[in-house]
Amino acid sequence: MQQIIGIAVVLATVFGGFLLSGGAMHVIWQPVELLIIGGAGLGAVVLGNPRHVLAEMWLQLKHIVVVRRHGQEFQRQLLLVMYELLQTAAGGLKALDAHVEEPHESPLFRNYPLILAEPKLLNFIVDNFRLMAMGKINAHELEGVLDQELETIHVELEQPSKSLHKIAEAMPGFGILAAVLGIVMAMNTVGEGANSAEIAERVAAAMVGTFIGIFFCYGLLDPISNMMKQVVKQELSALECVKVVLVTHVAGKPPLLAIDAGRRLVQLNIKPSFAELEAWINELAEEAMARRAGEARA
Repeated sequence: MQQIIGIAVVLATVFGGFLLSGGAMHVIWQPVELLIIGGAGLGAVVLGNPRHVLAEMWLQLKHIVVVRRHGQEFQRQLLLVMYELLQTAAGGLKALDAHVEEPHESPLFRNYPLILAEPKLLNFIVDNFRLMAMGKINAHELEGVLDQELETIHVELEQPSKSLHKIAEAMPGFGILAAVLGIVMAMNTVGEGANSAEIAERVAAAMVGTFIGIFFCYGLLDPISNMMKQVVKQELSALECVKVVLVTHVAGKPPLLAIDAGRRLVQLNIKPSFAELEAWINELAEEAMARRAGEARA
């Protein structure tokens, strides 16, 4: 909804101001200019980026449209799934195999659909629990490994927004390119005997290309690039939370303190209090007791 409001404000102020100043929309509707500028921008994106960056760019753009935010329910599921995994690991890391080998088939993970819907986060969780299960690793070593992994992930996830930002900066240049081609066509009509009114109309149409390039840069692509950075920031925040929980657990702290260490990294507007976290865990324990009691009666 916020994105729709932002786009509406940009369109209303730019084109509304143009109309209020006495302009006519048919003057700036130049499909050929749009084709040249949009096609050049799209071609530059494809030319300048490998396939995996283009795939990640498309995925981040979809996240912007769908507006899949990491709200409090997501944070609740993330903290609780980590707590359950730590509780399971307390009985021996081999007990985790049934969950980390096939997480989509695990009854534990199925209780947390928002986590299953995030493949990067899910892979990060199960891979590092596998690492812990493979052999003894101290907290310092684990933190070093996870920091390097997160740095690599950060670089890869930021590449699409950086690429789109570069294309945004190039759009005024593509607009000038379209304008120059339009001026060339306008000057060509001079030799064909065109009158001054026709030449002026063609020059005006050519100058629309400059406007389109600047509008695409500052009105659309640059804000979208910034939104993609926010998507990456949300994904990395969840990964950092997992990292801190694992490192704190390996350092010998009990599961509740490890989960609380991860809670402290959640952004302020959706961070649960320690009392809320404790209430969630108590509710989880009560559900587990009720389930075991039901199984015993059966």
